[in-house]
Amino acid sequence: MGYGSHQLGAKIKHLRSHYSLSQQKLAGMLGISRPAISQIENGIRLVTAEELVKLSKIFSLTVDSLLDLHSEPEVVLPKKDTKRKKSKQEIRINVPQKNLEKFKEVFLYILDKVGSKANIGETVIYKLLYFIDFNFYEKYEEQLMGAQYMKNRYGPTPVEFAKIVEQMTNKHEIEKVKSNYFEHPQTKYLPLRKPNFSKLTAEELTVIEDVLNRLSDMNAAQISNYSHDDIPWKTAEEGSIIEYESVFYRTPGYSVREYDENVP
Repeated sequence: MGYGSHQLGAKIKHLRSHYSLSQQKLAGMLGISRPAISQIENGIRLVTAEELVKLSKIFSLTVDSLLDLHSEPEVVLPKKDTKRKKSKQEIRINVPQKNLEKFKEVFLYILDKVGSKANIGETVIYKLLYFIDFNFYEKYEEQLMGAQYMKNRYGPTPVEFAKIVEQMTNKHEIEKVKSNYFEHPQTKYLPLRKPNFSKLTAEELTVIEDVLNRLSDMNAAQISNYSHDDIPWKTAEEGSIIEYESVFYRTPGYSVREYDENVP
């Protein structure tokens, strides 16, 4: 018996991206070819019952949750007390602890460096986080924060942001403030502690500084318009998660990596 649809394929692709797995890596875990993964994600090939069980284990979901195509994944941050029961219909994606801690320190670094600028509100912070994550991935082919960014008309939006802000506010690491910027409502964040530099590598700090130096003087409209011409955003569907792999097709104005044109 096989299971297949464009919706199931899209969900598998979404989960694979969340866990930062390449098609080749997931194919190896399932014991099938990489083209087979591509066919599954495009709704061309059916998923066998055995593969479905393997996928549920890889993504830490029940088979029922994997097949529930009408529920949106809920972002859940790690907690010490994990005894709360989950309903059968609830689909949850856990943000790994290391990604969560890295996100917090990068966010605090942004606030510490440029947060006091009048133009740095929530919308600008979204785009700074996006360019930091995607620039680092293009340059080193590794995740920095590894956050998920959704495409909407305002530009890339980090899916995990609201949950992380809530947690950081409760822990008195940041303070959320409502203000106005040229008579437009603005949400600003004030850091209540310094970033922990020991959690950021020299390469990560270099990428962060480069993004802040180039983009932190832009207002919300300017940086949103700028993000709209970046290939990862342009090639994603409205309301979908932006794929990290698309950074390797960036145009010169956005690319941060030197490619050897002589390499076949």
